[in-house]
Amino acid sequence: MSALSVAIADGVAVVTFDLPGEPVNKFSKAVIADFVAVFDRLERDSSVVGAVLISGKPDTFIAGADIDQFLEFTSAADAAAQSAEGHRLMDRLEHGRVPWVAAINGACLGGGLEASLACAYRIAGDSPKTMLALPEVQLGLIPGAGGTQRLPRTVGLQVALDMILTGKNVRARKALQSGLVDEMVHPSILREVAVRRARELGTGALARTRERKSDAKGALLENNPVGRAVVFRQAREMTLKKSRGHYPALLAALEAVGAGFHGSVADGFAVEARLFGEMAFTAVSKQLIFLFYATTALKKDAGVAADVVPAKIGRIGILGTGFMGAGIAAVSAMQGVSVRFKDTTHAAVGKGLLAVRDVLKDRLSKKQVTRQQFEDQLSLVSGTVDYTGFSNIPLLIEAVFEDLAVKHAVLRQAEEVLPPGAIFATNTSTIPIHKVAAASRDASRVVGMHFFSPVHKMPLLEVIVTPQTAPDVVATTVAFGRKLGKTVIVVNDAPGFYVNRILAPYINEAGTLLDEGVRIEAIDTAMLDYGFPVGPVTLLDEVGLDVAGKSGGVMAAAFGDRLQPSATLGKVLAAGRLGRKGKRGFYLYDEKGKKGGVDESVYALMPTGTTRVAGNTAEIQERLSLAMVNEAVRCVEEGILRAPRDGDIGAVFGIGFPPFRGGPLRVVDTIGAAELVRRLEALNAKHPGRFEPAKLLRDMAQSNKTFYPTTGKPV
Repeated sequence: MSALSVAIADGVAVVTFDLPGEPVNKFSKAVIADFVAVFDRLERDSSVVGAVLISGKPDTFIAGADIDQFLEFTSAADAAAQSAEGHRLMDRLEHGRVPWVAAINGACLGGGLEASLACAYRIAGDSPKTMLALPEVQLGLIPGAGGTQRLPRTVGLQVALDMILTGKNVRARKALQSGLVDEMVHPSILREVAVRRARELGTGALARTRERKSDAKGALLENNPVGRAVVFRQAREMTLKKSRGHYPALLAALEAVGAGFHGSVADGFAVEARLFGEMAFTAVSKQLIFLFYATTALKKDAGVAADVVPAKIGRIGILGTGFMGAGIAAVSAMQGVSVRFKDTTHAAVGKGLLAVRDVLKDRLSKKQVTRQQFEDQLSLVSGTVDYTGFSNIPLLIEAVFEDLAVKHAVLRQAEEVLPPGAIFATNTSTIPIHKVAAASRDASRVVGMHFFSPVHKMPLLEVIVTPQTAPDVVATTVAFGRKLGKTVIVVNDAPGFYVNRILAPYINEAGTLLDEGVRIEAIDTAMLDYGFPVGPVTLLDEVGLDVAGKSGGVMAAAFGDRLQPSATLGKVLAAGRLGRKGKRGFYLYDEKGKKGGVDESVYALMPTGTTRVAGNTAEIQERLSLAMVNEAVRCVEEGILRAPRDGDIGAVFGIGFPPFRGGPLRVVDTIGAAELVRRLEALNAKHPGRFEPAKLLRDMAQSNKTFYPTTGKPV
C-alpha cells in the first residue's frame, strides 16, 4: 500500500503523505520509491501545472528518516550512497517540471524539512505544534538529504549554522521571519492556500525563485569571503568550547556547509554525502541512536501492565510553595493543568505564586508563548493556606521540607479532605517512600515523584514505587509526568532511589580527591573533559552543600563506609558555606549568584590545608566515572531498576551523564565487563572498599554477557 495518495483538480495535484500503520510520516526506501513513482506520473501529465505536498497525519508533517534503516548500513560508503539517493530525490523535487508547495502543519523535522527546502514554496500552519528543525546532530549525524546546502541558501549562513549545530526547533512565526517558510496561515485554510500558490507558481503568477530575506548585518557578513570566514571561525570556536571535541558531527556539519560556499554546488552535495556516511559509523552516533531508541521505547512503557488504564489528570494540588513546588506548579500550568497551591502562610503562598509567574514570564519574554497564553496559564494557579479546594483533587504532590515528621503530618491532614482514591505523591530526594507511606490510611495510593531542579529545565522524573503501590497509581503518575513533558523512569523504592544512589559515590570520590589535596578546578575540568555538563564540585555548590550533606548522610546510613561522605564536605558545610544560594561555597559568587573563580580560602578547611596538587586527569576521570558505573550495575543487581535502559536514560537526563557515552550501563558494554572488573580491582587495591566490583559485573565478566543486544535494535 502506497504512503502517497494523489488528487488532481484544476491543474494542481495534492499529494497526501500518510504512511500506513505509523503514527508519523518518515522516509524509508519504500517511501522514496513511492515519491519517484509520483514524480514520474506528474512529469508525464501535462495537465498538472503545480503540486502540493501535505500530510495526512494530525500535528505532524514529516518526522524525518526511518532510523531503522540506519541500522542496515554496512559501511560508511553504503551510508554515503543512501545520502546520495536522498539528494537525487530532492533534486527532482526542486528541479522537476512541476513546482511543489510544502503545506506544513505540525512537526517538520530532518528529511521532512529537507524536502520542504527543495520545494518552490513553503507554507506553515499557525499552530503551536508546527516546529521545523534539522535535529541530525542529536543522533551524531549531519543532514544527509541536502540540508547543509539548501538551508544556508534559504535563511542565510548564521541562521542555518545555528539550526544545524543545535538541532533546535523553530516555531512557525520565527520560521516566517527568517524566510524558512514563505507564508503562515491558519491550519484550517492551509490546503486551500497551498493549492492556490501551486497554481500561481505553475502559471508564472508567482516566481519560482525568489530573493532570500536578509538583514543588513547578515548581508554584510555573509556576502563576502572575509565575512563568511569570520562566521565560520566563530562557529567553530563556539562549537569546540561547548562540545569539548566530543561530537564529531558538529565539525563535520561545519565542513559540509563550508563546502557549499567554497566550491561548486555539486561539490557541496558530494561532501555532505561523504561526511554523512562517515558520521553514521562513529561510536558517538551509535550511542546517540541507542538513546533515541531507548527514549522512544520508554514513551510506550506505562510502568505497569498494558491493560492498566491511567486516570486523566486535569487538576492537581501542591503542598509547599518553595522552589520545587513552584517549579512543579509552573510546568503543570504550561500544560493546561489547574493547580491549587498550599502553604502555611500567606507570605509563602504569595512568594510561590510570584515564582510561578517568573517561570511563565520567561517563556513570554522569549516569545515561546503569546501574552494571552501567558495570562491563561497564570490564571490556572491559585493559592491557599488551608485545604479549601482540595476535596476534588485527584493527585496531590507534596513538596515540603525533607523531614519525615513534616511529611507525615501533611499526609494525615491531606487525607482528611482528599476524595477517595486520590493519589498522594511525595517529591523527595532522600526519604524512602515506604517510610512516608507508613503514615497513610492506604499505602497503595502513595507514590514518589522525584523532580529535578530546576523543574522547568530538567527533563527527568523518577517515579518511585513500593511493593504496596497500586498499579493504577503507577500508570496515572507516569502518564501525568509525560503530560508535563518529562522523561519518566519507574524505579523501586530504596535509599537514594536510582539517580541519587549513583550520584553519591561519584560526589564522594570527588570529595576524597579534595581530601587528598587535588585542586578544585582540576577535578571539575577533568569531568568536563569527560563529558559532564558541570564538574562535581560545581554541582555541589549548585545543589547546595546543606542538601548534599543531608543526602550524603542518608546514603552513609544505608550503605556504611562505602558511601561515607568526605571529610572536606563536612568541614566546608560546618563552616556555614551553602554554595551558590549562600553566595559562598567552593567557588565565589556575586550578588546575583553568578559563579566566579575558586574561593582560595576554602582550602584552609580541608585536611591538607593550603597544600595543593594538580592531580592526574585520567585518574580523576576513571575514579569518578567507574564509581558511578559500578553503582549503576548494583542498582540492576538489586532490582531497583526494571531495565538497564531506564538506568542509562536516568543518568543522561537526570545528572547529565555524557550522552555520547550512552549511559553508565552502556559504558559496561563498551569497555567490556571483564576489562571493567580488572580496572575496578586495580582501583580497589589502591583505595580499599570503594571500588569492589558488583557481583553482577563479575558474573557478566565470567559469562561474557552484555546488558544490550550486540546486533539489531539496541533495545
